[in-house]
Formats: sequence, C-alpha cells, structure tokens
Amino acid sequence: MNDGKIKELFRCRDEKAITETEKQYGNYCFATAMRILNNELDAEECVSDAYLAVWNRIPPENPDDLGAYLTRITRNLAVDRVRRKTAEKRGGGYSHQLLSELDECCGSAEESVLQNELSTALRRFLKRLNKRERDIFLCRYYYGYSTAKIAEGCGKSEDYVLTSLSRTRKKLKEMFEKEGLI
Repeated sequence: MNDGKIKELFRCRDEKAITETEKQYGNYCFATAMRILNNELDAEECVSDAYLAVWNRIPPENPDDLGAYLTRITRNLAVDRVRRKTAEKRGGGYSHQLLSELDECCGSAEESVLQNELSTALRRFLKRLNKRERDIFLCRYYYGYSTAKIAEGCGKSEDYVLTSLSRTRKKLKEMFEKEGLI
C-alpha cells in the first residue's frame, strides 16, 4: 500500500492504518531505534510509541514522505529515551558522547537543537557539504553509527572518518560563529 492510501486510513481513523504502516515501515523504524537504544524491548516500545504519535498527528498534519516522518519521530523518541536513561546523575552513555562531540562546535547541543534558528542553519550547512562529508556526518550524529561502521560503509579507514568528522565539526563551528549563533 502506498503512503497516500495509508495517510487516508489515518485521516479516516481506520486502525488498519497502523497495520499497514507497520508492514511498510516497521522493520526500518525498529532498526533505527535499535541503533540508538541497543535494546530490543526498548526499541519495540519506541516504535509502538511512534505509531501512536503518528495516529495522533495525522490529521491535522499531512507529511509528504510518511517514511521519513515516521523515522524522524522514532529517532526522536529513541534519543529521548536514551537521554532519560543516561541522565548525568545516573551515569552517562553513548548518545551523551555523541552530543558532547557536537558541543565543541555549537555549545550545549541538547539546548541548541530546540532552537529553530540553529536547525535552519544546520540544514543550510549540510547542503553545502559534499555528499561524502554529509553522509559521514549524518551517519554519526543523526543515525548514531559508530565510526568503525561508517568507515566500513564508505570503504575508508576509521582514521579517515574521524578526520572527516573533526573537519566538518570545525566548519560547522566556524559557520555558527560567523552567523552569531554561538
């Protein structure tokens, strides 16, 4: 079933919308949540929460790309879950490490991500990067892949990936400073 028909089921409040969404995007959403959470039960719960969120948002929202919309919701829910589980008072964790890597170029990433102006600037920055730089950056900071997995995926060494990430963060910091965002 295509996205248009699934969205129509959501608009009609037909429970079949959830079933069709799960058939179409369930595996991808689960894989997204697993990369971030590294726990099957948490990932399953996160995906279920994402389905509920989509149910509650369509209508009034009408996303152009249902798969990207659902994946973004799943990812955000997974990141929120990790943040709750790894709050500073209880330790720290992998997602905290990812955010701290970004802190060097944009201040407190957790606070900054909420600012629309920063998000817009980040999108502009990503458009300026070449495809390889953008892919490496997004794989690390959006999808949460390890540098070893990114290196394997792009056929380069892990040192290459680390250097690329460092240079990209430096460029991002320079752009944010130039635009007065930090």
